[in-house]
Amino acid sequence: MRGVTVSEARKHTEVAVGVLLRSDGALLLSTRPPGKAYAGYWEFPGGKIEAGETVEQALRRELIEELGVTIGPAEVWKVTEHDYPHALVRLHWCKVWEWSGEFEMREGQTMAWQQLPLQVRPVLPGAFPVLEWLATERGLAFDPAELSEE
Repeated sequence: MRGVTVSEARKHTEVAVGVLLRSDGALLLSTRPPGKAYAGYWEFPGGKIEAGETVEQALRRELIEELGVTIGPAEVWKVTEHDYPHALVRLHWCKVWEWSGEFEMREGQTMAWQQLPLQVRPVLPGAFPVLEWLATERGLAFDPAELSEE
């Protein structure tokens, strides 16, 4: 495949991701479910955007399926890409301040509300850029090495 870059050779998986923020600034993270790539790593909730869905529709569906909550309005805040060995993903990050319902871990995952700097480890590498932006917004330092597997 001469002259073709990795990103051109692999199709992106489009993913809607929710950065759920409590009024005290805490962020919701959950672990990747057993049986999935990077099982046990901490991530922001979300999932694949299906054909015909908007980012907001996909995020709304995924958070009901994964966490049992219905979100309020969600607009794309940032878009990043991450090349994992199993998938090249384009992540559509949405800040979410409103939701209703009781959190229910429907995929066997664990959830935790976290202030920055995060206390949970390891964190999925695709989340590092967003964690850095959130830290910068709050005037905090960010070191991705602190979030890797111990």
